[in-house]
Parts: sequence; structure tokens; C-alpha cells
Amino acid sequence: MDKQTISFRLDTDKVSALDSLADALDRDRSYLLNEAVRAYLEIQEWQTEHIVASLQQAEARQLVSHAEVKRAAGKWRRR
Repeated sequence: MDKQTISFRLDTDKVSALDSLADALDRDRSYLLNEAVRAYLEIQEWQTEHIVASLQQAEARQLVSHAEVKRAAGKWRRR
């Protein structure tokens, strides 16, 4: 995979924490940053997909009634 160099500003304390973690894991700073960005992008993609799917369901009127939600939530209560 092609790589591209980017730069951004980061608080000094976060850089120190990142470097400490990199040392503890015997990895370099770039590896940890790549992992963090990968994880962030996966979460954002998952959320976006679910939001889009939910909006499509709402537009198609594939909704659950308030009564159905109350009935289901009632089953979650501890007795």
C-alpha cells in the first residue's frame, strides 16, 4: 500500500504518552498513529453505514410503533 507523509499538531503530553506506549509495545510512533487512525475510520464507517440504513428504513416507513417499543422495554426490567 502506498504511504503518504502528513503532519499535524499534537499536545506535548499526548506525544509523550504516545512515545511511552510505543516504547512499551516495542513499536514506533507511526505504527501506533496508523493503528489509531485505522480504528477511528472503522468506527466512523460503521456508524455512517448504520445511520444511512436507519434513514432509509425511516423513509420506507419501516418503523416500530411506540407501543411495540414500550412492550419490548418492559421485558428488560428486572423484577
